[in-house]
Amino acid sequence: MSSSAPTRRTLERIARERFGWESLLPGQGDAIRSAAAGRDTLLVLATGGGKSAVYQVAGAARGGIVLVVSPLIALQADQRASIEAAPDAPDVVAINSSRGAAAVARAWERIDAGGSLYVLLAPEQLANEDNIARLAAQDVSLLVVDEAHCVSSWGHDFRPDYLRLGDVRSALGDPPVLAMTATASKPVRADIIERLRMQDPDVQVHGVDRPEIRLAVQRHESEDDKRAAIVDEARSWTAPGLVYVASRRETESYAAELAAEGREVAAYHAGLKVAERQAVQDRWRHGELDVVVATSAFGMGIDRGDVRFVLHAATTESLDAYYQEVGRAGRDGEPATAVLHYRVEDLALRRFFAKRSIDKAGLRTLWRAVTRTPGVSIRDLAEAVGQSTRTVSRLVNQLVDAELVEAAGGVHPLRRTRVDVVVKAVKEASAARERIAESRLSMMRAYAEETQCRRRVLLDYFGVDGPEWCGNCDGCDRREDTSDAQAESVPADAPLAIDETVEHREWGAGTVISVEEDRATIFFESEGYKVVALAALDSKVLRQVADVTA
Repeated sequence: MSSSAPTRRTLERIARERFGWESLLPGQGDAIRSAAAGRDTLLVLATGGGKSAVYQVAGAARGGIVLVVSPLIALQADQRASIEAAPDAPDVVAINSSRGAAAVARAWERIDAGGSLYVLLAPEQLANEDNIARLAAQDVSLLVVDEAHCVSSWGHDFRPDYLRLGDVRSALGDPPVLAMTATASKPVRADIIERLRMQDPDVQVHGVDRPEIRLAVQRHESEDDKRAAIVDEARSWTAPGLVYVASRRETESYAAELAAEGREVAAYHAGLKVAERQAVQDRWRHGELDVVVATSAFGMGIDRGDVRFVLHAATTESLDAYYQEVGRAGRDGEPATAVLHYRVEDLALRRFFAKRSIDKAGLRTLWRAVTRTPGVSIRDLAEAVGQSTRTVSRLVNQLVDAELVEAAGGVHPLRRTRVDVVVKAVKEASAARERIAESRLSMMRAYAEETQCRRRVLLDYFGVDGPEWCGNCDGCDRREDTSDAQAESVPADAPLAIDETVEHREWGAGTVISVEEDRATIFFESEGYKVVALAALDSKVLRQVADVTA
């Protein structure tokens, strides 16, 4: 492993000679230098901005084992293929459920041999204490957390297995962390830093604004009207394009209707067989499909630069998720269009998905086993309680989320307490997650029902500066068509400013996300995003922190 920070010239030479890249894209160079120097780095870089190149070049400069945590097998396959195709990159292995036993055994043999190596695996693999021990024995020089929003309670694709990564980092000897994501609002970024235990991180946010993508929302009164509009656009607009729907059944029905008009269309969802999903991915990459109708399972790692439209048949669970999917359009820099087809009734389905169940009996049994044998492995826990490792892993994640255990190098209780207290703590953590989900839906609804600049809503949400009016959304079209439109959506004498800290009587400290004429959207860590009337500043309900602490 390199003992000193490599120079810019050295990193550019590695990019050119070992990977074949004559130049680095905007946003890549600074992040590469930071990670290669061993500094904890959080990179928010828009879809298509080249996040994989950051860890590949930085990892090659550092040497040793570069451990890359990726949530999807398809994403791992793409990254592995790009590394193997490079002129002189370090070796790469992948460990996931799609790899046969012999391939996994060979991968571990290569890891045990040491030297420069990229190791791609899913976070579930790090629930195995033996895997962590073997990796810890091999000088992990860089821990890369791809799709890092998955670690955050506020992230749109929160995955409980990501909760353990802070403990995993400690078990590996605290290697520097490179966390990467395409979309992360300020609260999500703060959560990632805390959960991964990043120290003095270099936080870099690049390319969030995608001005080449036209943003629009069409509101519909009936499901039939909405479906007809989506089908008409997907049939007639310049291909290729993506249509995102909420359910597996809808992928099939929309695809069948679109294919009847002669376009090459495929459905994609997580319920397809592995070979079927791979076939769709391959046809999409090779330009053989005009339209893919998909659930959110399709997208990460599915590279194609010429997507001309992204249509949504339903709201996503958050603006983070929506903008990540929208960001798959126009990656070649040419004009593209993103349209959300919206019915307020669609939000009910997202609320249903957000409901969480609690296995009280399972938690009680598991807690007794954990406290009886601190440090027990998940595999041994599963045997002790007579459940599958998958079920036990899910219950352990709930205990981690409630801050009752840590789960690296075995499951260790953080305190001794009664089982009824444990169940209550897990229920409270689950209820908090439901409030988080509802908060994100509220922001999604605010975007869908915005009457002014729609891009401004997104940029405020992600904490990015930009013009008050973008000139490339339906809100700006309405402004141009309205002779008495105001020049600014936020009055110059507004009593609050974006990023200002305030204090609410019930919800505690909050950060101002956006300000309108008579209200502000404020993020409260305990409650999520709330819309608060500016008139509340005249009461004891909401005060600027400067007034409170003076």
